[in-house]
Amino acid sequence: MTNEDRQFYICNCFTTDNIFLEEYKLHVRFVSEQQFTRDYGGFEDVFNKISQEVDRRRRLSVTCAERVAAIKDTYRPLHPHVYHLQESYLAPKFKQIVDFCRVSAVREGSLGDLLQEEAAARVYRFPVFERSFCEQLVEELEHFEQSSAPKGRPNTMNHYGILLNELGFDEGFITPLRQRYLQPLTSLLYPDCGGGSLDSHKAFVVKYDMDEDRDLSYHYDNAEVTLNVSLGKDFTEGNLYFGDMRQVPLSEMQCWEVEHRVSEGLLHRGQQMHGALPISSGQRWNLIVWIRASQERNKLCPMCNRRPELVEGGGFADGFTKPCIAPLNAACVLT
Repeated sequence: MTNEDRQFYICNCFTTDNIFLEEYKLHVRFVSEQQFTRDYGGFEDVFNKISQEVDRRRRLSVTCAERVAAIKDTYRPLHPHVYHLQESYLAPKFKQIVDFCRVSAVREGSLGDLLQEEAAARVYRFPVFERSFCEQLVEELEHFEQSSAPKGRPNTMNHYGILLNELGFDEGFITPLRQRYLQPLTSLLYPDCGGGSLDSHKAFVVKYDMDEDRDLSYHYDNAEVTLNVSLGKDFTEGNLYFGDMRQVPLSEMQCWEVEHRVSEGLLHRGQQMHGALPISSGQRWNLIVWIRASQERNKLCPMCNRRPELVEGGGFADGFTKPCIAPLNAACVLT
């Protein structure tokens, strides 16, 4: 049995923790009204909204499966070829970087001529896709967005976007991108964050528009490593900004602004605080891949800071796994 054949789980904190209140720019925990009033006070006006979000999370596995079935039945892709990763889609420099990383003797410092490190610590920029592919992918996403097929939102912070697993991108595109191209790079750059043992992901696209979401509040990701690729279209401003790791008190953090350029990716640690400044014109689509390492998150859930209590989930769920229990006189094949 391979890593990809394993059962993945969510932590039961998913239904209670990190609920984003947009009007207050605040993530909260909700177990009961009594607990919430005791911990936060003065937010009683949001009880109904929080209850709806908790209910949405509890039903997520079922509603996701229903959407996947409906999309398969009703949606006809505009560009079917973009669902299957081809080397021709990738920027030549990205392929050069990956080939270089596959050499066993390579060290992080030797990547200096190929990889641009930003002022924010351990945030790296590099071209990922050819612009022509970005254009076709955005056309496909717009075609889906305009269709009658059901759609789920990426997370509580982004109101506009597309869950790529529901649309059918996981098996033929995101998984090979992670395994063949991102893992050699993350193994070298983030060995302390599980970069050498990434075994699942959550991939989605977010859209920023003058009449919709224009920016994204300061946050960290439910991931060990994150890839953020700007797909287009035409937009101005909207740079990203990065701080320190989430364990650093906000009062002690510094922030660095980073320009986001079409077809280029920014690779960073998932637990590093970051956000997106408002665009001032146009429209921007971003591909986000939260990449996860079960051997890291099985020790401590990054969202509740506790040992995870596992609940079954669909697909890669939230990237948690149960320990392999080998039968007597047999060796466990999973490492």
